[in-house]
Amino acid sequence: MHITIRQLQVFESVARHLSYTRAAEELHLTQPAVSMQVKQLEESIGLPLFEQIGKKIYRTEAGEIMLGHALTIHEHLTIAKREMDELKGVDSGRLSIGVVSTVNYFAARLLAAFSRQHPKVEIRLDVTNRESLLQKLEINEPDLVLMGQPPNGLDVDAADFMDNPLLLVAAPDHRLAKSKRLALESLADETFVVREPGSGTRLAMERFFSDYDFKPQSTVEMTGNEVIKQAIEVGLGLSVLSAHTVELELSAGRLVRLDVVGTPIIRRWYVAHRSGKRLTPTAQSFKQFVLDEGKRQSAG
Repeated sequence: MHITIRQLQVFESVARHLSYTRAAEELHLTQPAVSMQVKQLEESIGLPLFEQIGKKIYRTEAGEIMLGHALTIHEHLTIAKREMDELKGVDSGRLSIGVVSTVNYFAARLLAAFSRQHPKVEIRLDVTNRESLLQKLEINEPDLVLMGQPPNGLDVDAADFMDNPLLLVAAPDHRLAKSKRLALESLADETFVVREPGSGTRLAMERFFSDYDFKPQSTVEMTGNEVIKQAIEVGLGLSVLSAHTVELELSAGRLVRLDVVGTPIIRRWYVAHRSGKRLTPTAQSFKQFVLDEGKRQSAG
């Protein structure tokens, strides 16, 4: 069957009014034009949609079935138009954001602030580690991602927006808690609690250690920042964590930053998407919001 939207619109009007004349008036068409559209639809279907008895027309069984489909198609088109209109506007629509787990500590504040400005925007936040986020970025799944250093092997459009200082942290009663200007080599006998493979924080830590030709004697691997912070608090060892991750624990005195030469390790946060991706107005607005917020915090 070859059916046009126009044919369905004309048919639906005739079927609703059971009158070619009233349908023509409603659609601002001539009656012959209405009759022609219905005839073409019937020829495409291969069945009559109306029958005339006396001066009245009635829907045939095929007409009843076709009316149900026409109404369903009309409803879907109405919904599609509404959703397309929403995508054209900044104050509505949907926004899919992927973030590495370390970013989550301030991403929630960013999203809350953006949501207050754009309360009708539906936001989906996916928190994962760097490796998983790169996989999602590769298949163009999220609208935008917030992450550390973008990968070299993936064609992405990335803009840095704020510092991501990595700190060496310990329990408050650690023997070196009050020491100044510690050499990294002095920590060789310490146990380091590290993130799982694929974590951006772990990669940054390993690069830092490599730059200083440092290899800790003992490591314990854990998945996720929260469990690592708890392990450090009870004295299991030391760890390299983002300042954003341990902000609350440092201010509460549950963790301390060790004064180690070469730290903090300064990295940057980036807002990124696949190159060539056509951002919706909502996504573009959020990207600009993140960049502006980064500048504001840096200035502060």
